[in-house]
Amino acid sequence: MRNAAAILTIALFLASGSWADNGFKEGGKEVGQGFKKMGEDTGRAVKEGGREAGQGFKEIGQETGKEAKKTGKGIGEWFSDFGHRTGEAFRGMGRSIKKFFSGE
Repeated sequence: MRNAAAILTIALFLASGSWADNGFKEGGKEVGQGFKKMGEDTGRAVKEGGREAGQGFKEIGQETGKEAKKTGKGIGEWFSDFGHRTGEAFRGMGRSIKKFFSGE
């Protein structure tokens, strides 16, 4: 009887240790799943934030490009006009020199 009680006590002691291990394993698994879920949620949030920021930069870039194009056209027209006026001035100067030397 004494041996049976000792064996039963040892068996319960060993079984209680495995119960604690299973509980610890389950708790660890839940914590791991929590971290995994939190990581996924954070990843989605970062992805969405990046997408929104990218759209914002794209819109700003397009607006900036349109304004630069308008400005570039204005500057181009100014240079074109300036070039025409400069050319006309040199042609007039050439005609004046020609008249001076030809005696007209």
